[in-house]
Amino acid sequence: MKPVRMKDIARDLGVSVITVSKALHNQSDISTATRARVLKRASELNYKPNYAARALVTGRTHMIGLVVPDLVHSFHSEIAKGLAGVLRKSGYSLVISSSEESQQVEEQAIEQLVARRVDALLIASTQVSPVSFRRLTEANIPFILIDRTIPDVEASFVGVDDELVGVMATEHLLAVGCRVIGHIGGVHISPARGRLEGYKQALLKHGITPNPDYVVMLSTLDELAHGVGYESAQKLLSRNPRPDGIFCFSDAIAIGAMGAILDAGLRIPEDVALVGCSNLHYDPFLRVPLSSVDQQSVAIGRRAARLAISLIESESKVAPKAILLEPKLMVRDSTKRSSGTSREK
Repeated sequence: MKPVRMKDIARDLGVSVITVSKALHNQSDISTATRARVLKRASELNYKPNYAARALVTGRTHMIGLVVPDLVHSFHSEIAKGLAGVLRKSGYSLVISSSEESQQVEEQAIEQLVARRVDALLIASTQVSPVSFRRLTEANIPFILIDRTIPDVEASFVGVDDELVGVMATEHLLAVGCRVIGHIGGVHISPARGRLEGYKQALLKHGITPNPDYVVMLSTLDELAHGVGYESAQKLLSRNPRPDGIFCFSDAIAIGAMGAILDAGLRIPEDVALVGCSNLHYDPFLRVPLSSVDQQSVAIGRRAARLAISLIESESKVAPKAILLEPKLMVRDSTKRSSGTSREK
């Protein structure tokens, strides 16, 4: 069967196509009775809007693209959940693509989404160069950076203050009595740099000189590779003195570190207290429930969606703005110890 068109509804009801269009778009200059008739007939005929045809007229597809490093880690899926909820209510659909933490794959994903004529792009980027984003600017496609900033890219950003994340996690370890605190982080993305800086600031504030021997920097931040967290924690545990607290870039890394600590016959938190970042939904159900810094992932998605819609629908160019949500520390068993807890078993 051929798809039902607005002209089919108009013919059946003896009204104009313009009247049908106004009813379907909930415009106020037609009567309530006429709107009800149109919507009833559209439902009976199973009418579906032709977005491709609409895009030719309006220049908008009502699609927004999201590019994230992976589609498995719940941090990114929760951002997508927040985005989709707001976009759906505003008549937009979300198209999601994964870069697999590859700059080349990310560039391909962006090109494909641009080819599909998305109205805006939301990107948690793996890039270290502004080149890809200059092309978006030249093409006049609104885009927003999520979670990660890029040097020399002037764009709106939605995320958390990652230096504050590092400060909060490290100061919490200090507050429960830790004095030799290790950090497992990364090097090539802005959240990793920010959390490392916050870790150092917190130590210095409390009169402790950061020791590079107690920082393990990872070349990859594959959120599924708990093994790197395990191996990194083993390196830290071999130091003398052994760290009595470890702050990890992510919960996925912290889960690996937890395995290394327990396999070494040590207790969490009595011997080594542990803090992650992301507040994954399964953190309370781990062998030792994990303390973590919540980045408000769903809220990031919601705020980014509202910002994207405002950029799309604005009649003039909007200056880039940064929306920083406040991180929250979720304290669980992995750090619940008194400040006087002994390091000895």
